[in-house]
Amino acid sequence: MDNNKLAIRLFPNINKTPEDYEKIYPLRDLKEGARVTRFAPSPTGFLHFGNLFTCLVSYKTAKSTDGVFYVRVEDTDQKRKVEGAIEVMLKGLSVYGIVPDEGVIAEDTEKGEYAPYYQSKRKEIYQAYAKSLVQQGLAYPCFMTPEELDEIRATQENESIKGIWGKYAKHRDLSEEEIYKRLDSGEQWTLRLKSPGSVDGKCYFDDMIKGKIEMPENVQDVVILKSDGIPTYHFAHAVDDHLMRTTHVVRGDEWISSTPIHLQLFRVLGFRPPKYAHVAPIMKEEDGGKRKLSKRKDPEAAVTYYAEQGYPSESVNEYMLTLANSNFEDWRRMNKDEDVEKFPFNLKKMSVSGALFDIVKLTDVSKNVICKMPAKKVFDLSYEWAKEYNPALASLYEKDTERATAILNIDRENKKPRKDIAKWSDIPEYISYMYDETFEPCYELTGNATPALALKVLEKYIEKVNLNDDKDAWFTRMKDICPLVGCTPNVKEYKAEPDKYEGHVGDVSTIIRVALTGRTNTPDLYCITALLGEDTVKTRLKAALEHYKEEV
Repeated sequence: MDNNKLAIRLFPNINKTPEDYEKIYPLRDLKEGARVTRFAPSPTGFLHFGNLFTCLVSYKTAKSTDGVFYVRVEDTDQKRKVEGAIEVMLKGLSVYGIVPDEGVIAEDTEKGEYAPYYQSKRKEIYQAYAKSLVQQGLAYPCFMTPEELDEIRATQENESIKGIWGKYAKHRDLSEEEIYKRLDSGEQWTLRLKSPGSVDGKCYFDDMIKGKIEMPENVQDVVILKSDGIPTYHFAHAVDDHLMRTTHVVRGDEWISSTPIHLQLFRVLGFRPPKYAHVAPIMKEEDGGKRKLSKRKDPEAAVTYYAEQGYPSESVNEYMLTLANSNFEDWRRMNKDEDVEKFPFNLKKMSVSGALFDIVKLTDVSKNVICKMPAKKVFDLSYEWAKEYNPALASLYEKDTERATAILNIDRENKKPRKDIAKWSDIPEYISYMYDETFEPCYELTGNATPALALKVLEKYIEKVNLNDDKDAWFTRMKDICPLVGCTPNVKEYKAEPDKYEGHVGDVSTIIRVALTGRTNTPDLYCITALLGEDTVKTRLKAALEHYKEEV
């Protein structure tokens, strides 16, 4: 068999050689240990939490070593392409701080010396390497029809090894005469790898997350070029990861079963394989067991869910790092105010079996993140969210942006900020009592605060309230009311002789809090009173007084 002659016949228009492409795409000039990783989406859908999580791991792997993270679009299947999908994905990544150093940086926009980064534009490159394999006798044209392939699949239904191999590889050893006869008659062909694997052979590799893995060696003569000359995923990714000088491939562990094929392709092509890091799927508890986070069953599987709910990107990033590295929470406790980018991310600290998604944990993480934000940032981020998802809140903000910021600043920017807000969608309820349009009176009391006591307290407080008071003077007025209504201004004194008093200063403040806010638990009442303004304060106090008169 004259393999060179066959290669020219199969690829008459391919003039460049692998050696040419090795020069076009040289080794990267990076420091020792720098890792090159990628995100390689297909333009067939939108960004899901699992994609985002795996992408974050890939990004951190590169960034933690001063390496390169790039985006390559695997769009060889043009029939499944969804218009705008890549733009949506890239915008989704950028929200969470994942910005590629090179590759596809916007729809139809590429940056970097290893372009093109769209696989659909790299057809000649793949064919050059395919041609080289034919020249070396490592690949062959296969003329099997879809009907023949279906027949083989039916025959193999109960066999442990499926696919085209051994006796099923009918065209592996066709004579030169038979091959040219079929080509001359115009029969369609695919190009198959002439697998060097054996049934007894083993494939070993050291996964960066799961450790040493042993699997049966690949024996299938897998298709590397389809009948239209477009490569299969297996072949394209091997050529691209080599020429783009990828050092670490981070991907879902559903790809483990394909790794023997990929490692074999790298070996046959003469490439040094990248390190593989297979990420276990995000799991969710259900009915006492665990299952994969599902984009069909779980709204939180879609990345858009977090934007709609108003979780800040910082919160989602922090939460994903708790899933990604087992030591992140300890690091955060030791570095409460440190930039998350300084966390020493490590692939070997990842869960082998899959992290468990917990919306309660995300909420707790987000409360901690938001409580540390200055009021201006909380206002700006929540306002941007509200303009898209809650126009009513945006409208309230727009009435007086300075007042809205001041409301959000109550009990913020101090040593122990409150943790009431987990996401921007919590804010309308959280601040509803600060606006007459959204205030809903509720006069239920707690502790020693009875309707009868409330009646006496409010009658005295309406006489004494003065919004020009500073905080000390305001609290002094609160204490001054106590002996007038049978209470003590000293909580310890009340605890020592509870039968002697109707209540203490805490009960007095609770009555006023409920009258002004409809709640028994709020941020600092002095600040609330000042921001409500005199007219609103007196109107609400009088309304509460009338309510308790009727109740008593």
